[in-house]
Amino acid sequence: MSIVQIFNVANLFVLPFWALMIFLPKWKVTQRVMESYLPFVPLAAAYLYLFVTSITPENAQALSNPQLADIARFFADEKAAATGWIHFLVMDLFVGRYIYLEGQKTGVWTIHSLALSLFAGPLGLLSHIFTYWITKKFFLGADGEVVGVEEKTASSKV
Repeated sequence: MSIVQIFNVANLFVLPFWALMIFLPKWKVTQRVMESYLPFVPLAAAYLYLFVTSITPENAQALSNPQLADIARFFADEKAAATGWIHFLVMDLFVGRYIYLEGQKTGVWTIHSLALSLFAGPLGLLSHIFTYWITKKFFLGADGEVVGVEEKTASSKV
C-alpha cells in the first residue's frame, strides 16, 4: 500500500467513530465501540509502520535534539508528513473519545466540543473544559450529574 493510500484510508477510517459520537451518542453500539481501545489499534499500527520506515539516521539525529528547522525539514518528506498526520488523527480521536465518555458520564453537552476536536483536537478539549466548568458551576448537582435548570432553581430556594 502506498503512502497516499495509507493516508487516505486513515482519514476515512476515523470518520465513522466521529459520526457515532456526534450524531448517535446515546446509541448502545456507539457506547460499546467508544468504550473500547480497538478503534486505535489500526491507526496506531499504521503510525508505527510509517514511523519506523520514515526514520533515517539523519532524522533520528535531528529529532533527538529537535530544532524547529530540523522538524520542518523532516515533515517536508511525504512519508514523514503522513506519519505526523496519522499521529494527529490518533490523538484527536483519543481526545474526542475522552470528551465523549466524560459527557456520557456527567451529562455535559459535548457535540460542539467533539466537532471542534474533529478539526482541531486541542480546541475541542479546551471547549470541553470550559463547557464542563460552566455546567458544573450552574447545572451540576452534588452527585456530579447534570440537573435541569428548574431543579437547580428549586434546590437553591430550599
